[in-house]
Amino acid sequence: MNKPHFHGHRQRLRERLQRDTRQLADYELLELLLGYVIRRGDTKPLAKEMLARHKTLQGVFLADPAEFRDIEGFGPATEDFWLLWRELWARMHEAPAALRVVIQSPQEVAELAKARLGPNRREEFWVAMVDNKNRLLAWEQASRGTVDQTVVFPREVFTRALELKASGIVLVHNHPGGDPRPSAQDVELTRRMVRAAADLGVRVLDHLIVTDRAFYSFQQEGML
Repeated sequence: MNKPHFHGHRQRLRERLQRDTRQLADYELLELLLGYVIRRGDTKPLAKEMLARHKTLQGVFLADPAEFRDIEGFGPATEDFWLLWRELWARMHEAPAALRVVIQSPQEVAELAKARLGPNRREEFWVAMVDNKNRLLAWEQASRGTVDQTVVFPREVFTRALELKASGIVLVHNHPGGDPRPSAQDVELTRRMVRAAADLGVRVLDHLIVTDRAFYSFQQEGML
């Protein structure tokens, strides 16, 4: 039996990948990746359609896999694979928490936050906790909300911070709409958190609002 035409094409892509990874176009990288899940089908049309919708590999990678369900060839196994890639990406950026690295700038927390929260379609509130040398002790979810709001209780945040003997915290949440600028509710919540922290001897180092591509720092903007 003759092998389907895409087998030879996929083999040629692999050979080019081995010679020079930079030789492959974006859609070719994507179709090779998809080939690890869709072993018995031509992945080129699927790869091209995904890129057509989201323009860049980053856009495709960060997209909610549910957005691709109507494309022929994108089934449950591919959706699981996409969720797996997204989770791996987020955890790679969360390595500083495991290594207890020293946090030196809002940008460092923003990068791990964008990887974890940027693609989300619901708001989530997370907290980075540090010791008195700004070493990262924990990076944890405090609450999960809806598409445009999340409720967080200062008592729960600070109970956890005191359990870990954290000296400072960085508040973080995402804006699924893509605009990182704070709402009036965000500003009021930050004020409440700062007042509660002062009574407990914990520093609120920053409040970051992230999207998949940008972030807003209360500290950098002189809001703390």
